Amino acid sequence: MIEDTSNRATFVEKSNAGQVDLDNQTDEFFMHQAMSLAKKAQDAGEVPVGAIIVIDGVVIGQGFNQCITLNDPTAHAEMIALREAAQNVQNYRVIDATLYVTLEPCPMCAGALVHGRVTRVVFGAYDHKTGAAGTTMNLLQHNSLNHKVEVTSGCLQIECSAQISDFFKLRRKQRKQG
Repeated sequence: MIEDTSNRATFVEKSNAGQVDLDNQTDEFFMHQAMSLAKKAQDAGEVPVGAIIVIDGVVIGQGFNQCITLNDPTAHAEMIALREAAQNVQNYRVIDATLYVTLEPCPMCAGALVHGRVTRVVFGAYDHKTGAAGTTMNLLQHNSLNHKVEVTSGCLQIECSAQISDFFKLRRKQRKQG
């Protein structure tokens, strides 16, 4: 059972269904929140990507793409969420944190996540052009780096992929019409 108490999620296991089921519920719960943030990006005309950073069930950072709005090529959802998380923990390292993001991080975001010592990344849709969590390259677990980030891929993949695909289909249709 999942209870939402503000930004804190409490998970109560009623049977011995196993830790894997509980972890999947947790991942899906926070990915749905990231998808809601992605909708805010879409409503602002941005590529719909949302990100949430969580420590011990508490959301400590969140963001959605704002590159166009802010005229800032670094204003990716992950970067905004990471900045907020670092401010909230008063440390540039966000140890023991999990990032939930609707799209696989790009190289810029992956580098920031490594430097920020994020423990785990859970992403929804694969990015076949610039994915840096294993699809085109794997910066999050690169042997040359001093920190490796655990990666869980494909959480709510169908829903996250559809959110992004539908956005680009609509954008192409609008360009043909106007």
